[in-house]
Amino acid sequence: MPYSSSLNDKEWEIIEQLLPQKKQTRPPKWTKRQILDGIFYQLKNGCNWCDLPKDLPPYSTVFWHYKQWRAAGVLEQMMTTLHGKVRSDVKKKLNGQPY
Repeated sequence: MPYSSSLNDKEWEIIEQLLPQKKQTRPPKWTKRQILDGIFYQLKNGCNWCDLPKDLPPYSTVFWHYKQWRAAGVLEQMMTTLHGKVRSDVKKKLNGQPY
């Protein structure tokens, strides 16, 4: 069930490449997209982590990834990259160039 904070396919294509790639010893139970949807849900709605909807990954999993990515600067780098992309797209649009 998608939420207003959920990533659509086009957004996911952009963000997916910005996330760190780690060698997996076993297949993950939750995808990075599902985990990000949980993070975005909490950030948008301001709920307690433990109040995430049950169709999202467990709050402990979502919060653990949030802490790891925040500490490693992944979220900041993601925002910087996305901000730069938006600025570039707007600049191209203003100059009449297709993007």
